[in-house]
Amino acid sequence: MPSEDAAPPLDVDQILADPGVRIVVCCGAGGVGKTTTAAALALRAAERHGRRTVVLTIDPARRLAQSLGLTELDNTPRRVKGIDIEASGGELHAMMLDMKRTFDDVVLQHTDPAKAAEIFANPFYQAMSSTFAGTQEYMAMEKLGQLHARGEWDLIVVDTPPSRSALDFLDAPARLSRFLDGRMLRLLLAPARSGGRSMFSLVTASFGMFSKVVQKVIGAQLLTDLSGFVAALDSMFGGFRQRAEQTYRILQARETAFLLVATPESDAVREAAYFAGRLRQERMPLAGLVLNRVHRPAVTSLDAAESLAAAERLAALGGHEGTVDVLRAHAALAQLAVREQDVAARFTAEFPAVPAVSVTAQPADVHDVDGLRTIGEAISQP
Repeated sequence: MPSEDAAPPLDVDQILADPGVRIVVCCGAGGVGKTTTAAALALRAAERHGRRTVVLTIDPARRLAQSLGLTELDNTPRRVKGIDIEASGGELHAMMLDMKRTFDDVVLQHTDPAKAAEIFANPFYQAMSSTFAGTQEYMAMEKLGQLHARGEWDLIVVDTPPSRSALDFLDAPARLSRFLDGRMLRLLLAPARSGGRSMFSLVTASFGMFSKVVQKVIGAQLLTDLSGFVAALDSMFGGFRQRAEQTYRILQARETAFLLVATPESDAVREAAYFAGRLRQERMPLAGLVLNRVHRPAVTSLDAAESLAAAERLAALGGHEGTVDVLRAHAALAQLAVREQDVAARFTAEFPAVPAVSVTAQPADVHDVDGLRTIGEAISQP
């Protein structure tokens, strides 16, 4: 990418060392290295900058989880051992989001034991807490709010869920709130508030033909389960919205830094641009772009055309097969690097003021603390 079109350099260490920054959110499309980036940043904050850090990861690779001491799914922050914190005095805690357990904790916290047992037994709740679209994103937001409220850490690093769209993380609270406030659910809830007969009989009596149509569409049993779920959860509706609004305000505050994570591929960069636009619209603090898995040829003075031309000449002479293969491999890598620069330039053209850093593609997947240190060092080189 020409220097005049380059984004300003991203100083990650400045962000990690700033005591005024208490939350770093790594966001982007799925499969771009968010989890590894989040873990590497959290490790660096603890080891280099002496901060008591917790990283909330979402579905990390097994080896990476093991390197952080997370041998099984655990919704509780646990201290990571075997890291170099003697000089800095920092700490690193890590956890993996358990979506259903987080939802269960919310229910237990905001209802009495009898009501909680009723909710847990409801088939609709059992399905929703495990598989409902957007629940994972909402619960990641919920867990972030819980960690922030505890005030135990200097820095919280969040790995957002691997959604189809990176915007799902920001949209999930509003989407869940819309579902809970939906017209049909409010119709189902009205009889429960009126007292008297059973939910299902009141719904049927109140809405006649409408109810019969709904039964045909979703089934009588599901309608009953849904009605019971809404009635049991009625006391929590305000809590859902209130906590979502509180967390949204935290995400808008200066104590939060969003880092977009992408790879130099069209879809990933387009997703990062969408997210950057949304952050700007919502007045949320975008700190920069981390461009992962960037390819760089070892020799920058030899471009692809020159390398291919040299390979053709040597091939015609014969006897230089090894050199020919190297030149052709270099040409392919140089062409890939140019394509990646062009893709990255699309983001820079739209958001020229957003700082960026490129991380060279690694020869193997990161699966231990040393690998995380390497990534952290690469991200911190503006």
